[in-house]
Formats: sequence, C-alpha cells, structure tokens
Amino acid sequence: MLLASAVVVWEWLNEHGRWRPYSPAVSHHIEAVVRAGPRAGGSVVLGQVDSRLAPYIIDLQSMNQFRQDTGTLRPVRRNYYDPSSAPGKGVVWEWENDNGSWTPYDMEVGITIQHAYEKQHPWIDLTSIGFSYVIDFSTMGQINRQTQRQRRVRRRLDLIYPMVTSSLPKAQSWPANPGSAASPPGPPCSCPQCVLVMSVKAAVVNGSAGPLQPPAARKNVAPSGVVKLPPPPGPGTKPLDSTGTIRGPIKSAPSQPIRRQASGTPAGATAGSPASPPGASVKTGRVALATLNRTNLQRLAIAQSRVLIASGVPTVPVKNLHGSSPVNPALAGITGILMSAAGLPVCLTRPPKLVLHPPPVSKSEIKSIPGVSNTSRKTTKKQAKKGKTPEEVLKKYLQKVRHPPDEDCTICMERLTASSGYKNPQPTVKPDLVGKLSRCGHSFHIYCLVAMYNNGNKDGSLQCPTCKTIYGVKTGTQPPGKMEYHLIPHSLPGHPDCKTIRIIYSIPPGVQGPEHPNPGKSFSARGFPRHCYLPDSEKGRKVLKLLLVAWDRRLIFAIGTSSTTGESDTVIWNEVHHKTEFGSNLTGHGYPDANYLDNVLAELAAQGISEDSTAQEKD
Repeated sequence: MLLASAVVVWEWLNEHGRWRPYSPAVSHHIEAVVRAGPRAGGSVVLGQVDSRLAPYIIDLQSMNQFRQDTGTLRPVRRNYYDPSSAPGKGVVWEWENDNGSWTPYDMEVGITIQHAYEKQHPWIDLTSIGFSYVIDFSTMGQINRQTQRQRRVRRRLDLIYPMVTSSLPKAQSWPANPGSAASPPGPPCSCPQCVLVMSVKAAVVNGSAGPLQPPAARKNVAPSGVVKLPPPPGPGTKPLDSTGTIRGPIKSAPSQPIRRQASGTPAGATAGSPASPPGASVKTGRVALATLNRTNLQRLAIAQSRVLIASGVPTVPVKNLHGSSPVNPALAGITGILMSAAGLPVCLTRPPKLVLHPPPVSKSEIKSIPGVSNTSRKTTKKQAKKGKTPEEVLKKYLQKVRHPPDEDCTICMERLTASSGYKNPQPTVKPDLVGKLSRCGHSFHIYCLVAMYNNGNKDGSLQCPTCKTIYGVKTGTQPPGKMEYHLIPHSLPGHPDCKTIRIIYSIPPGVQGPEHPNPGKSFSARGFPRHCYLPDSEKGRKVLKLLLVAWDRRLIFAIGTSSTTGESDTVIWNEVHHKTEFGSNLTGHGYPDANYLDNVLAELAAQGISEDSTAQEKD
C-alpha cells in the first residue's frame, strides 16, 4: 500500500545485486516522463539531464535501462520512501573511495545513517542492515569492523527527490495502445538523443527506407545525407554533479542469453511521435520496417548511429550477433532497437564478466609442480654482509680513470674533470677521483658512487645508474612473508592444453626496518593473500622458478606509496608484473595475453634474475 505522501527514488540494479539510486535530478526527469503519460513516448533519455549518462535509455514498458553502445540491460525500479527521510530532505551520505572521489551510499544505508545523525548518536553500527561498518560522526569516518580500515564520509545537500501525494499508474502497466493518448504531443526536443529516438519511431510507423528525423530536426540534414547535430540543449539541461552516475559495464543475469521479442509497442517505438499519423497501427509499422531490404535497414541504422557517435557515445568494439568481429557499438545498439521494432528476436550482447578466481578446488585436486621442490617458501629479513665498507664493495666493480673524459657524471651532473657535486663528507674518498664500471664502461665520480651505495640497500651489489647493468647479486627490501605455489586442474584463457600454476603471496602488516622508507613506522599490507596465475607450460614453469629466486632476494614486493590508492607506507608490487585475474582480462592483469611470459622474463632480467640465477642460488 502506497503512502498518502511519499518520496519517489528511481534506482538501478548493479552487478552486486544492490539497488543504486539515480541522482535527484535524474529521478525528477524520469518522473516527469512517467507523469506525462503515453505522449512522452514510453522511453526516458537520461543524457538530457546528465551528459555522463548519454548512452542510456530507460524503457518504461519493460522497466529496463538499455545501454545503446553495448546493447545490454539492467532492471530499474520506482521506489518509495518516507518524506521525512534523507531523500525527502535532499540529504546525501557519501564515502571516499580509493580514487579520492565520493560515492553515495545505497538509499537504505543513507537513510539509516541520517536517522542516527538526527538523533545525535555518536556513531551508528551498520551490521544490522548487512554491512560490517561503523560510522563515527565525531570524526566523520567509516570503520571496517573486520580490517579496522578507515575512510572519510561526508553529508551534503542536494535536490529533494520528487514527491507524490496519490497513486500513479505503475510503470509496468504503461499504455501500449497508441490510441490511448489523451492529449496532443508537445514540441519535440532537439537533443541528439531525442532526434535518434523520434526518428526510429518515425521509421517504424512510416516504413520509410531512408533515415527520418522529427520535423524540427529535418532542416539539419545536409544534402549529402550526413546528419548534422542540432543546436545543443538550453541552460536547463546542464550536467549536474549527480550521485546516480552509472559506472562500468552492465551485467546480464548469468542464465541464458537475453532475448527481447517485441510484443505490443516496443520500447522506443510508440506511436506518440510528432511524425506519427493519428491512428497508425503498430502492426503496420512492423510490417513496413520488416519489408526493408538489408541495405536500406543498414543505411537507416548507420544514419542513426552517427547521431549517437556525435553526441559522445564511446566507440569501443563489442561482439555482434554472428561472432566476435568488431562492430561499432552505436550501430549495434541501434540495430537492436530496429530489429526489436520490426518484431525480430534480438540477442543483446552480454558484457564481459570479471573472473578473478578459478572454480573451487578441493585439497585432493591440488598437486605439486613437477621439477619444483616444495610447495611454499618463507622469507625473513636478510641482513647485508658485515665487514665490508662501501669502498671495498665498489673496488670489485671499478677501474680507476687517470684521465677522465670531458663529460658529465650522471649522478651529480658535474663534469668528470671537476670535483663531485655531493657535499656530504666521505673521509676515505677524494671528491675528484673517477672510476669506470668494468662491464658497461660508464664512468662516475667514485665519491658519487659511494653516496649512491650508502643510500641503497647496502647488500653488496651495485646497479649502473646509466644503463642499469647489475654488479653482484641485487636484493630488495620486501617485508617477511610466505609464497605458496601449486597446480590446480583448470586452464587459463589462451592456454587450453595445460593446467594452471597458482601462486599465493601472504605478507602481514608490520613495522618498517632500517632499509625501508620510514624506519620504525608501521606499514599496511592490503589485499593479501594475493592470488596469481601462470600456465603450467615449459615457459610458465621457467617463470615460476625465477619468481622463486626473486622472492628469496626480496624483489617481488616493496614498501612505498600505492599508485592505485595513493596510500603511503604500504606493501606494493616491485616492477615484476603478475596476473591476478584467472578467467578474464578486463583490468589488463589476466589472460589471454600472448606476450606476458616474455615480458615478465624481461622484467626479471632487469632485476638481475635469469636462468643463471637458479644455479647461483644453489651455490
């Protein structure tokens, strides 16, 4: 039973099964179309109110959001809340994500937080509504009850969501009969999205073989047949800083491919268009469009897709109906609309799904890797060899230069014929001495090389700052942890003929040592255990053996600032890329990737790790 007075919030279903609210401005726009009745055409173009939502149209008959550049669907709903709650007051609660931007809470969570805030509670525990978080109003922070990680939260004011004071027709019962329109249609909108929708409707009803535009937009068609963009919308349609932005690809249900068989008046094909003659039947329109030959249908679709492309719809490859060859996504989307309008079944493309982990594996299915001893390896903090001064270490790799060349020292950028530019005293080294590295032949002030060595890991190795040639055995500053590795009975994309090597890295948080950026300060370890994958091929096993050497040398991870989250004093990857997606490659960290194994071998070589390194480790 609807409340006598309620706030209307339009919401969409995300990939996690959560209903996410559109912004107040977008909800007002959708509600206005609902209240306008059939004369509005039965579809809502979200790009009119928020330019970031340009690819999206809501079909009120099926209550689905349709993305035109990929042809995928999401359910939408019209939900009602108490007018005294957060949406009725224009209050939006948001949390700060890892990118530093703000994300609104689900509506029920925001309402719960606002209620506690109004009651002047010091904090609110969200466990009762299914979230393991505590909101502390004194610090305006969100605390994860399991990890104790904290994020900032904020409360801001926005538009009040639309109000209703009586029952309105449900969107699911949207009139499908064109004759039910009680009032004449209003003047057509001139935005590119409406030009598209109205011209499709006109094509369906009139059965024209050429691209049609509403009367207000026909004057924008050049003699060559290329559709010119109409004037941009007026000031009333400026983009808002909304909280209802649709993020990422739209997911379909994980069952059979979605097929839309047109029944009644299809979305985007209602006969309430200004170009529709009074009393025109939907059946006639279907027959007229269905009688178009393939060339004319493609011409119509291409003409409409130009409007989409010009209005900012991205052009990324999607799968077409007959295979995996790239087609223009705008063309794919509009072709789906046209085929549905013609009464033809349309198989809408499913977006790719992120698959981070393999299917569940029992303990009996996990096997050791042939040719690789053990199934795990721990590291502790290795101390540098005692008793050798920097000068003694460098002496092994340098040759003294009596007559320095007239060129710059690439460390201090002073001429080699002059003294070193470093000011810190090195008592046993004269600032004007020059040395040449024995293998690569690059020359530097010995004073500068000593300073560089003292600022490094002091592990008895040296890396040429010019060409990166490594002298000695390079080690890193990876914190203590555990590396596990074994075989699982599943194949990676692109490697169907072999099983998979799974690597599991575990590093706990701790306190930084003297070799780390901030000795004595604690460091965090996010995202552990981290699962990584290699094909169980000859080259995949070779990579694993070298990764084991890199692990023993503490070169896989380091402590620094995360390039993803911006967090400092945390465990980060150390220039050796790993594949953390098992069954997809949406983030670039998965398979198939034909060049990955060769690339990671090159990255390991840059750290001084090659096939010869395995023999060195045994020695």
